[in-house]
Formats: sequence, C-alpha cells, structure tokens
Amino acid sequence: MPESATIPTTNPTIVDLRPMIPPERHAMVFAALEALAPGATFVLINDHAPIPLLQRIKQNWPDRFNAEFLADGPEVWQVAITRNSA
Repeated sequence: MPESATIPTTNPTIVDLRPMIPPERHAMVFAALEALAPGATFVLINDHAPIPLLQRIKQNWPDRFNAEFLADGPEVWQVAITRNSA
C-alpha cells in the first residue's frame, strides 16, 4: 500500500466514519457505494485501517470498485474508492 497518492481532480464526496459508532459504519459505506456513479470516487476516512471492510467490498462487489490508499495511518486512514466505469 502506498503512503500517499493523488485523487482525481474532481472533488470527491467525503465519507468520514470517525464520528460514527462502529455498527453504523459499514452500512454508511455500503450506501455510499450503491450511490456512486460509474467512474466517480468517494474518499473514506477512518480511525483505523479499513482492511476487513475493503475485503468485504471486494467479496460482495467483485471487480466493481477500486480502492487506493491516500493516507495509511497511524491516526487517520484515507482511501479513495472509485466505481469502475464498465
């Protein structure tokens, strides 16, 4: 996982999970995924590495989304999630 990367030039939606209670976090991300237009990106912000969540996305929606780490801790993790165009 790269330490930093660039996000698309359009302003992506921010999904900040830090103020949410853990049981609500995955539901919020899944709703954001379903609302994401092909080719669009949102940035997920979390207080820990969202590895299990990313694995679940890959399992539930194979080949539909790409995830790119923009910040990899130690206090804040940011992941750009893009819906594939095809």
